[in-house]
Amino acid sequence: MSNEFNVEAKEIIQTENWTPENIIKLLSLPMEDAREILYPAAKEIKEKFVGKKVYFRGLVELSNICAKDCYYCGIRKGNSKLERYTIADEDVLAAVKFAHQNNYASVVIQAGEIASPAFTQKIEELLKKIHAETKGQLHVTLSLGEQSLETYQRWFDAGAHRYLLRIETSNKELYKTIHPQDDTHNFDRRVECLHFLKKVGYQMGSGIMVGFPGQSLEDIANDILFLQKIDIDMCGLGPYIEHEDTPLFERRTELLPLQERFDLTLKTIAILRLMMKDINIASATALQAIDPAGREKALGWGTNVIMPNLTPTEFREGYKLYDNKPCLDEDRTKCQKCLEGRIVMYGHEVGYGEWGDSQHYKKKR
Repeated sequence: MSNEFNVEAKEIIQTENWTPENIIKLLSLPMEDAREILYPAAKEIKEKFVGKKVYFRGLVELSNICAKDCYYCGIRKGNSKLERYTIADEDVLAAVKFAHQNNYASVVIQAGEIASPAFTQKIEELLKKIHAETKGQLHVTLSLGEQSLETYQRWFDAGAHRYLLRIETSNKELYKTIHPQDDTHNFDRRVECLHFLKKVGYQMGSGIMVGFPGQSLEDIANDILFLQKIDIDMCGLGPYIEHEDTPLFERRTELLPLQERFDLTLKTIAILRLMMKDINIASATALQAIDPAGREKALGWGTNVIMPNLTPTEFREGYKLYDNKPCLDEDRTKCQKCLEGRIVMYGHEVGYGEWGDSQHYKKKR
């Protein structure tokens, strides 16, 4: 890359001139130049606005039963090879107790997308049990897909504080290529749900896949601008990794090499951090599926949240959204110690006992 182009890249960052064209220029930086330009800029902004603490969100993958048939996802409804499960409440509470006793201060309840009165009631009751178990000291993030405004309100009233609903792509036509064409997979409905979450009062999060078939740098640039426009409080974005039991696997020859998807994800994270300085950004587990230290490396590029997996090990194989998912057999204590050590090695500290709420959300309130 020419020195002239690098000067231009630095100017884009300094002037915060976030046009789609300028974002594409930054995404196009060779990784060697990105490390010299994007990395230090994002690192400086992150440390100034959200600090060097990393907040743990203990992840519980509640169920792999899903009503959706997304073409990229390993737990899609149409995957007949998958053994379905739902974790009993007492096992969820055991994971929650571990998180509370180890000062995580926050858990994430994630599952396939189900919208039914029974499921709404189950989650509502589970939230109440979690708050009773921890005396209200543990914050809960939900990632349970598209629901009605009423359901979101019920869960919020029962004690959920944050909600993650990834858009995956803000390009409506591209969205159609990675989902079936039916009422269950409606782009406008997903966007509407993001607005529902804001209306209820959640710390609202969304995110994208980086590097899936058919996606361009222009799409990623517009995705970042979309996330800024809807004013997210937190973000979960990661590299697309194929799963052999999905329709999108047939297009794997179109994909960038894994390392290039990894690098592109880091650049995307850095640009998002520069544009939305005080949001929470999670280091996606998918980064670790490419690089054993992927989640920790992302900290320097702008992330400040990591989600140790608290799902009982006997269920983890059943929640493979993509191939080569890491930490399938690692116990909770070992996972915690391993992550903590690597986080410290990369110049950060774990914010034990702190909720780690989005600074962006706090300012708005």
